[in-house]
Amino acid sequence: MKTILFQGDSVTDADRIYDQDWLGGMGYARLVSAKLGYDRPGEYNFLNRGKNGNRVIDLIARVKCDIINLRPDYMSVLIGVNDVWHEYQDHNGICAERYEILYNMLLEQVKEALPDIKLLVLEPFVLKESATANNYDEFRRDVENRAEISKRVAERNKAVFVPLQAKFDEAATKAPVSFWTPDGVHPTAAGHELIARAWLDAFNSL
Repeated sequence: MKTILFQGDSVTDADRIYDQDWLGGMGYARLVSAKLGYDRPGEYNFLNRGKNGNRVIDLIARVKCDIINLRPDYMSVLIGVNDVWHEYQDHNGICAERYEILYNMLLEQVKEALPDIKLLVLEPFVLKESATANNYDEFRRDVENRAEISKRVAERNKAVFVPLQAKFDEAATKAPVSFWTPDGVHPTAAGHELIARAWLDAFNSL
């Protein structure tokens, strides 16, 4: 049985129960696990180690216990919005240059320990809603910058890049932003389904 690890911040965490791996949160990781588990029973073990509030530097701090020691065959990472958001909230974000250095360091360390691992890098995204409206233009610009970096990091580390921003932008033309994310960052059930479908499309290309 191969192990799929979901890694990231609160969007991945999605209220998971930390000591019960079979309860993989209420978000896209659970939706992916349900779909793949049903279609291909017994092939995969699913682990969610997303953690609320994480920035890329927090993933570096957890890389041994929450990635390498788990020895996943596949790992997806969704990180970046808190590297921006925390700067606006309490001046504790990660600048773009350091974000790129740390993201590359993270994936390089994982690949050194697990040379056969297959990687997916999910694009950070943001929409204009309650938590982002006051400084949305700057917030969007900075998240898009992290998205561009994420794509470069994926290419450098031979990971599959999973675009999400354009998908959320398109979705917001079909229903109000709040239908997809009530605060501009955290998805609703429909928003998580959008991510899950993009994730599965990317996974099936591996």
